[in-house]
Amino acid sequence: MSGWPYLAAGFYDRALTEGRHRDIVGGRWDETGRAQMAILRAEGMQPHHRLLDIGCGALRLGCKAVPFLEPGHYWGTDASGALMRRGWETELADRDKLPLSHLVEDADFSLTGIPEDIDYAIAFGVFTHLPGDPLRQVMASLATRQPRLTAFLFTVFLAPDAEAGGPFRQADGVVTHPDRAPRHMREAEVCAAVASAGWTVARREVMLPRGQILFVARPPAGAESP
Repeated sequence: MSGWPYLAAGFYDRALTEGRHRDIVGGRWDETGRAQMAILRAEGMQPHHRLLDIGCGALRLGCKAVPFLEPGHYWGTDASGALMRRGWETELADRDKLPLSHLVEDADFSLTGIPEDIDYAIAFGVFTHLPGDPLRQVMASLATRQPRLTAFLFTVFLAPDAEAGGPFRQADGVVTHPDRAPRHMREAEVCAAVASAGWTVARREVMLPRGQILFVARPPAGAESP
């Protein structure tokens, strides 16, 4: 599909054949993985918690989160099972801490097969590269399938309302678009998608790679928590 590389036929097969499993998840492998761990820990994630990495790719976060978490406490989903397996085979120092069954192929964000005792979920740089309304899809699945979730962390590119209809140059120079990758959203769209699940959302003022913006969504007060 034009403008959305991840949806192009053969995209993953070609990238894996060429040994580019790190590149196709956005590059800046170590920097971004460290940033992901930092924001999760800032929101309270500890080793005993269970983490769901939505759109985990080749385990850019996983190779750092798995050593930090207790064995078996990391779960990942991605549209490509082959990409996750490549990360599991090549990027993990201790594969015994992550059963391969914890990496679930999930192209439609249904979260089918993920246990209902997840404490934290994260989707970093996922919604910037997909058409439609994937954030709303994820919110619906989390609200119905994850009753214990403490927080869902996710990133997007934002553009001001007056400039969101066309290309917009982000602060670090990346040009984003409303209708192709890398994609930006209006802040009101983000808030509406989260509110559709009955959750609240807060924006965090933290510097992230490529100028992405971090949001933290939480279930309504009184919902079950760990």
